[in-house]
Amino acid sequence: SKMTVKAVKMPCTSANVYTKVPDGGWGWTVAFAFFVVEALTYGIIKSFGVFFNDLMESFDETNSRISWIISICVFVQTFTAPLSTVLSNRFGHRLVVMAGGLLVSAGMVIASFARSVVDMYVTIGVVSGLGYCLSFLPTVTILSQYFDKRRSLVTAVASTGECFAVFSFAPAITALKEQIGWRYSMLSVGVLQLGITACGSLLRPIVIREQEEVKAQPPEESTETKYMLENEQTCTSIESIDSGVDITTSPSNVPGKTKAEPKSEEPKQHGQNPAENNSTPPEPKTKLLDFSVMRDYSFICYAFFGLFATLGFFAPSLYIIPLSRSLGIGKDHSAYILSAMAIAEVFGRIFAGWVLNKKPIRKIYIELICVILLSVALVAFPFASGFWGLMICSVYFGFMLGTVAGTHIPLLAEDDVVGIERMSSAAGVYVFIQSLAGLAGPPLAGVLVDTTKNYSSAFYSCAAGMVLGAVFLALVRPCKTGLCHHQQQQQQQQVEEGTAGPPPELPDDFIDMDIGKAENSGKGSDSV
Repeated sequence: SKMTVKAVKMPCTSANVYTKVPDGGWGWTVAFAFFVVEALTYGIIKSFGVFFNDLMESFDETNSRISWIISICVFVQTFTAPLSTVLSNRFGHRLVVMAGGLLVSAGMVIASFARSVVDMYVTIGVVSGLGYCLSFLPTVTILSQYFDKRRSLVTAVASTGECFAVFSFAPAITALKEQIGWRYSMLSVGVLQLGITACGSLLRPIVIREQEEVKAQPPEESTETKYMLENEQTCTSIESIDSGVDITTSPSNVPGKTKAEPKSEEPKQHGQNPAENNSTPPEPKTKLLDFSVMRDYSFICYAFFGLFATLGFFAPSLYIIPLSRSLGIGKDHSAYILSAMAIAEVFGRIFAGWVLNKKPIRKIYIELICVILLSVALVAFPFASGFWGLMICSVYFGFMLGTVAGTHIPLLAEDDVVGIERMSSAAGVYVFIQSLAGLAGPPLAGVLVDTTKNYSSAFYSCAAGMVLGAVFLALVRPCKTGLCHHQQQQQQQQVEEGTAGPPPELPDDFIDMDIGKAENSGKGSDSV
């Protein structure tokens, strides 16, 4: 019996080779790195609102033009997800995340010297947005490869980094602005984001290598049995010629026993060992981006779920404060509502990870239940009145948002969607599709608010998108096992019916014919 880890004393730059998914080990270090990356990416994005008023005053711009900074950043982050997948498959997750950390830091540092809002669009929107994509997606992908049974729980707990970052960064940056101003505060945030590069250096590649060597090196008894089988086959063929019967009784001609062929064994006898021959052929090259997932109906349904569900992720955090102000709630109490939503999201992420780890039912069904309850939370916002009504809705929404936001990407690794083998490519395509809703969601809600002069319309539109997402999520499992499975079976049956001809008809007296042939040959020899 071999150890689970083959290479224990390996340098930090080498890969970890396992015979099975470790469900721990160096994976705990990767989980900590993901926690910090979450805090320095999404945590900073959600805390960027503390700079809004300062940017409006410094650049003399409207709130909508300043809001485009984060909109462009989020769009670039999700739109370039396939590029992140290609680079990760080509150069490895570690180098890509480290390069992403440098881009994030450089964009934020340069933005501190910006002279117009257009400069912010380029530095934070494009440069940092690309860096966020290169940092986040490879980290969550490699974390999923280190865990199997605990994957949902570990990923959910590690994803709470952004929630804790909102608690700490928002008040810390606000206090820092009062001391050194917004430009030096933004410069400090950019320097802090260099920590992403340090976290990237901790992402050791993981290699799952099954114990094929034991199977590839058969004992000496197996070679002896092969020689015995060959000798028996030779004797059988000689006896069959003497009896007048062709090689019909030979093992090589019996249906289902085509392994015993002496010609195929000769090269292995004169060559190297079978284990060496198995290692000589080159391994197939890994595809940089596997678009075969787009032919998987279950993934298509899951991608549409992500597309429509993303519409419901933005409105509450963007419009909860304007909605509360329209109901006569003060600034301080409105901020408390938003903070309560973030706290509830932490508990929602942890709860979802714990439930998915217990797996009382299929994980895809647990996610469906959470999405339905999240739709109910969005519908409840317009009916809330007063501070405590909005507080209850915000806490409920934050909790349910945590159950969905922290699990929808790791669920790609489940066999009900695409599986762990194709998760890297699937995550890139999935987040790319999400970018369309991420870019269109906030402007669509803004148009509805401007048209109806009522913030409730934004929540209704998000609830409609979430309900459509739930419909497509409900189709994932049937497409995986039901519709697609039956279609594949029908196609296979058609192929088999087309290629497989009728069985050969043998005459009943074929033995008599062989015996007659032997008698004729015997008479011919006597006559000679």
